[in-house]
Amino acid sequence: MINAGIYRDRNLAEPALAALIQQDVGANPEEPHENGHGTFSFDVANGSCGLLTALQIADGFLKSHVIRCALVVASDADPGHGMSEQFPFAAAGASLLCTWSDDDRGFGPTYWQNLLDQGESLSATVGLVDHRNVLRFHESPSLEQKFADAASRAVDRCLRDASLTIDDVDAIVATPPRPQYRAALAVRLGVSPERITMAHDERMHTAALASAFSQAATAVGATGSILIVAAGAGVTVGATLYRL
Repeated sequence: MINAGIYRDRNLAEPALAALIQQDVGANPEEPHENGHGTFSFDVANGSCGLLTALQIADGFLKSHVIRCALVVASDADPGHGMSEQFPFAAAGASLLCTWSDDDRGFGPTYWQNLLDQGESLSATVGLVDHRNVLRFHESPSLEQKFADAASRAVDRCLRDASLTIDDVDAIVATPPRPQYRAALAVRLGVSPERITMAHDERMHTAALASAFSQAATAVGATGSILIVAAGAGVTVGATLYRL
């Protein structure tokens, strides 16, 4: 089980939140018995790209047949009264259950693109204020444009290696769910903004990708392909194709 959530109650850093979730859902919380089945859980912290990062890691475990089933979860919540300044994200969670398939269904390779800016575009920091940790956010006015720039490069590599064009995909899923990013990405990809599916709640963070993917998969139906693009601080963007 991989947890990709970032913000949690009281800015908790240890233990790994994945271990607490594993115990709460009863996923083999005890020590494995001889010849028994255990559950390995850990956190992955990569902001709004976290869910895609976790899925890429799960894919590696599944591909090597070390595991048969992976549960990827993500959630965020306000750390608590007086522990953040203008916390911008909604309390939301999501989970995806993954297994291996020998055909071409599911996720393909993930392509990453970085535009390093030393955190000038988007950053979140925790620092001591009146003897307590307080969470602060900073973002630049050019954030959405930088997201779109990096995203278009990642998408170009993804589609080129798959011998596809943007018109060949049946749906486009993008996160974070920002209207200005959606408009800028549409221009870069040469599509209408309506073709890009985002989470309905603009304040969703790490769970937003799962929400948008669920919408797109329902709309596409039994067969087709979905282009998934996740952008986050860094600037970091990942792109992959999902085949239904």
